Amino acid sequence: MLENLPVLSLIAFAPLIGAIIVLLLPGARSSWLRATAIIFTLIPLVLSLWLFAAYQPAQGGGAYTEHSTWLAIPLNIEAFRGGITSLQLGFDYHLAVDGISMPLLLLTSIVSTMSVLASVHIRKRWKTYYSLFLLLLTGIYGVFLARDLILFFIFFEITLIPMFFLIGIWGYYGREKAATRFLLYNGLGSAAMLMSFLVLIATLGFSMVDETSYMFSGNYDVLLSNLTDPNVMANMDTENARYFGIFLTDNARWAAFILLLVAFGIKVPIFPFHTWMLKVHTEAPPAIVMIHSGILLKMGVYGLIRFAVFLFPEQLHSWTTALAVLGVINILYGAILACVQREFKLVLAYSSISHMGIVLLGIASLEEVGLQGAIYQSVSHGLISALLFLIVGSLYERTNTTQLNELGGLAKAMPFMSGILLVAGLASLGLPGLSGFVGEFLSFLGLFGSMKILTAIGVLGILFAAIYVLRSILNITYGQMPEQFSGMKDARFIEALPMVTLAALIVLLGVYPSILTDLMQNGFAGVLEQLQTRMGG
Repeated sequence: MLENLPVLSLIAFAPLIGAIIVLLLPGARSSWLRATAIIFTLIPLVLSLWLFAAYQPAQGGGAYTEHSTWLAIPLNIEAFRGGITSLQLGFDYHLAVDGISMPLLLLTSIVSTMSVLASVHIRKRWKTYYSLFLLLLTGIYGVFLARDLILFFIFFEITLIPMFFLIGIWGYYGREKAATRFLLYNGLGSAAMLMSFLVLIATLGFSMVDETSYMFSGNYDVLLSNLTDPNVMANMDTENARYFGIFLTDNARWAAFILLLVAFGIKVPIFPFHTWMLKVHTEAPPAIVMIHSGILLKMGVYGLIRFAVFLFPEQLHSWTTALAVLGVINILYGAILACVQREFKLVLAYSSISHMGIVLLGIASLEEVGLQGAIYQSVSHGLISALLFLIVGSLYERTNTTQLNELGGLAKAMPFMSGILLVAGLASLGLPGLSGFVGEFLSFLGLFGSMKILTAIGVLGILFAAIYVLRSILNITYGQMPEQFSGMKDARFIEALPMVTLAALIVLLGVYPSILTDLMQNGFAGVLEQLQTRMGG
């Protein structure tokens, strides 16, 4: 039914259309604004679910590609020899989905829908809030769908400004500092990414239009082809080949690779680029932290896999031990500090750092099972953290605090919400039967074959996770209830609906992991074969 429609463009730009409609509605009509935002987050959700149902992993997502050239700018060809008559700089509109982006696309559509429902707690400037919220979603969808470097960068940048204002206007007491730190760190990461992308485009972004015409562009497939095909310049004389950059030096490759590690390492975040994330988790409104922790951090994981793994396998192979060490540091640093926090939001923030360390171990393995584990852990953590911060928002709305020593006995007043909190906590500590266990197991399994000692050290993080998760849940739900909380009511329908949905998905992925692993089976097979070839088996 939808085969002839630009489904990927509809997914990416439906929220933008919604943002425009929100701006045209009366600002005082909060119910209209909320309903419009919900509708235009449901549209990408429905389309993503349809795409998931129709997706055939064996095709690698090739059936779902949208590609056209926006602009072609003529370049000076006087420096060339050998009869080249035309040289252009091309800007492509290229969207595609494959086994790597499909799980993250689903995660985005689910968490964003749950987050817009959780925005019921927003009490001021509804028009501005929902328009920025929908604009943010357009940037996120674009990042996971873009297959052109310049287009990817544009979508990546689109996410920064809405997040800056969503944190700075609707956050808590330290919101301005948190928003500024978010923009500063991520802006530096974007600058590093742009420099790396420019190196790649200038040295490897060329394609042959015909025997005498060539084009430079940021087309991801062209870059990948030029990196993997040693005969790509067979029809070009040596002088022109050198000008085009087919002899990309090792120093240039390393520079581009390290710039990418810095750019996406800040986003993950990798220690020591993590301090900005702590401020965001504690000062941003919970509905926005659901987006940030559940989705935005995964943009860093996606960037590492899409660009570092696929485009720089030799460099990454040389850095696997260093990356695994950083992953172990993330795991233990985040887990140990989470154990001593008195603020529940900080417990969850350090927990996110720890869980992202497990993702790094999966990437460092350079094995199919480990890479699948990295994606699976990203999706699992996205659902779990979104659920936990959804509960945080509901708790703060009722108690005006998330200090563990100020809470207690809430299971008596709110048994439903306490039960959902227990499910989310058990998933976070990796209980078998829940999604957290599968992602952690696959990531550790992938690394175990090559780095047994580091894997064993990393597994210690699970023990610490049991400590900080159970400590936090017991403090919140059991013990003596403060008198001022005795009249609290349990979750309303608008809160219970996303809670039940996220909890159900966490259980589903825990008992039926092939829902995601089947999507990813052919997503890494080709690149792993190329890795073996390019690294000498």
